[in-house]
Amino acid sequence: MKIFRHIDSFPEECRGSVIVLGNFDGFHKGHQKVIGQAGKIAHEMGTTLSVLSMEPHPRMFFNPEQREFRLTSFRTKAHLLQEFGVDHFIVLPFDKELATMKAQDFVLDVLVKNIGAIHVVVGYDYCFGAGRSGGVNVLGWLSKEEQFGLTVVEKVMEDDHTYSSSNIRATLELGDVRKVADRLGHWWHVEGHVRKGDQRGRTIDFPTANLLMDGYIEPKYGVYAVRVIIEAGDHKGTWKAIANVGRRPTFNKEDILLESHIFDFQGDIYEQPVKVEFVDFIRPEMKFDGLEKLREQIEKDCLIAREILDRQENQQSFIPAPALSDHI
Repeated sequence: MKIFRHIDSFPEECRGSVIVLGNFDGFHKGHQKVIGQAGKIAHEMGTTLSVLSMEPHPRMFFNPEQREFRLTSFRTKAHLLQEFGVDHFIVLPFDKELATMKAQDFVLDVLVKNIGAIHVVVGYDYCFGAGRSGGVNVLGWLSKEEQFGLTVVEKVMEDDHTYSSSNIRATLELGDVRKVADRLGHWWHVEGHVRKGDQRGRTIDFPTANLLMDGYIEPKYGVYAVRVIIEAGDHKGTWKAIANVGRRPTFNKEDILLESHIFDFQGDIYEQPVKVEFVDFIRPEMKFDGLEKLREQIEKDCLIAREILDRQENQQSFIPAPALSDHI
C-alpha cells in the first residue's frame, strides 16, 4: 500500500480509483463493511482501492487541549488498511484551509479534479465540509452532476448495537477489552518503542517492557492479560504477558505507562518496536503497602493471565480478512 500525504503528490497513474471517505478510527466491523464493499466494487471495475482520510483528526484540530480519544495510531490504522487490501492511503493535512472548505468545493476540487475518483464509497453517517454541512445527500446530487458513482453503506448492527468508534471508546474505558475486540474484529492494541523505565520491576523479579500511551485513548487503569508482539530481532514473535496500565500508585507516579511483563522471556528489547494486544481485564489498579505485597499480587495475577492466554480462543490474531473475502 502506498501512502500519499498531499494531493499534489498523487500520481497520474493512481487516478481513476474507487475512493472510500472516512477517518476509520479503530477500524471496527462497521468500517470493515465499508472498505470490504468498496473493495468488491474496485474488483468488479478492474481498478484500485483508495482510502482518503485526514490528520490530525478534526476533533483534535478544533479542540487540541482535549484528552486523547483515538483508538488507533496512524501507524496501526495504515497497517490494518493494508491488511484489508487497500492500494492507496491518501492522508490530507487537516488545517484551516480544509476546515473552512465548502462541501461542494471538496468534492469538485479534491475528489474530482485532484484525485479523479470514478466511484465514491461512504458510510451512512458520513459528513464533510465546513461545519459538517455536507453529507450523503450532497454527495448524491454531485455524483450525478459530475458523473461519478456513489455507494452509501448502511449502518452495521449486531442485535440492537450499532458499531461506532464512540461506543467502542466508552467500552474500552470500562475495561471490557473482550467486548472491544469483538466489535473491532481484532484485539485492541498499542504500538510503540520500548523505553527504559526506573527498573523497579527487576527488584521484585518482574521486569517490564514499557510503552508510553501517547496518541492513544486510555483504557481503564488496571491489570490485563496481553499478547506482546516483538516485530524484529532475535526475539521476534508473539509472547504471552501480563500488563499494567496506569499511574503506579504504589510508587506515587503520575505519568501514564503501559508496563508488560513477558512470560518466560530473557533479553534486551529497549528501543525496539512492539505491539501489545489486550486480551482480557484481570483487576483494577491498586495501591499496595510495600514491594512484598505488590510482588505477591503480581504472582497471583500472572497465574490468571497464563490461564486466560492458554485458552484456544485467545490464540488467534483477529486480523481482518482481505477486502475481497466472500464473508465481508
